[in-house]
Amino acid sequence: MDSLVNMEAPNFTLINEKEEEVSLSDFRGKKVVLYFYPKDMTPGCTTEACDFRDHYQSFEDLNAVILGISGDTADKHTKFIEKYGLPFSLLVDDTHEVAEKYGVWVLKKMYGREFMGIERSTFLINEDGIVEKEWRKVKVKNHIEEVLTYLKEGGNE
Repeated sequence: MDSLVNMEAPNFTLINEKEEEVSLSDFRGKKVVLYFYPKDMTPGCTTEACDFRDHYQSFEDLNAVILGISGDTADKHTKFIEKYGLPFSLLVDDTHEVAEKYGVWVLKKMYGREFMGIERSTFLINEDGIVEKEWRKVKVKNHIEEVLTYLKEGGNE
């Protein structure tokens, strides 16, 4: 997938854990940290979500909204949010249409088998709806700090 940096972020409307419609365009005027992750309640995804939770105030202070996307159901998202006290919405992309638009629905390999799934990725979308930065093939360790540092430095890496 080619980089989306400096391009208009693909818009979408998905349902969140409360089965409310959420559109990317709802957040114009704010920065959006849009992160795609494979599955609720799995070790890496739990660590990543809890890292975002633990730094939530720092993102808010930088006028940034956090949105997580996976193929899990609204019900699973609700259980995940309640279990770990997540202060942000998780969106349902059960058809992986949005993951495809962002180029994160990919062929994966695990334990010798191949399957399609979400590649852990984060996109920073600016106040005007333009992709400012992308992190693909994310490793969970220190990822949230990388995103925060980028935001704090105003994009000057």
